[in-house]
Amino acid sequence: MKKDEILTLYKYNAWANARVLNATSKVNQEQFLASVSFSYGDLRGTLVHILFAEWLWRRRWEGHSPTEWLLPEDFPTSESLRELWKTEEKNLMIFVETVSEDKLGSTIHYRTTSGKPHQNTLWHLMVHLVNHGTQHRSEAAAMLTDFGHSPGDIDMIVYLREMNWV
Repeated sequence: MKKDEILTLYKYNAWANARVLNATSKVNQEQFLASVSFSYGDLRGTLVHILFAEWLWRRRWEGHSPTEWLLPEDFPTSESLRELWKTEEKNLMIFVETVSEDKLGSTIHYRTTSGKPHQNTLWHLMVHLVNHGTQHRSEAAAMLTDFGHSPGDIDMIVYLREMNWV
């Protein structure tokens, strides 16, 4: 995969995250913490899971294998979550903007949070992360829509059209 293709995916990822986070800023605290039938229990849990994955994978790509987790309880409000997300998005985009095409084809060795060793090609992992975010943003979007605050269309083609790339 080429660097400009990865960069496009990550710009889309940031755009889609922003749409979901902007909609999240409109929900009240009760909605933010309301129990739902999705995997992570509530809107907060789902968003923390997305953020955690972005933080964790970036750290692995930089040569670290964290064993700690970001926990929903660490983010009592949507604002507290959004603050860390701003920092992580900046760090993630620095990584994406500076990664070389040679590095994209390299093998990354890392450990899971429980210590199990793995290795994968970097660009595979980077595409995985965007795909993972798409799944869970969709869950968050469904919750937000139920709460009356749809983030709108978050499809990549919508992003590309907004950026006049198609």
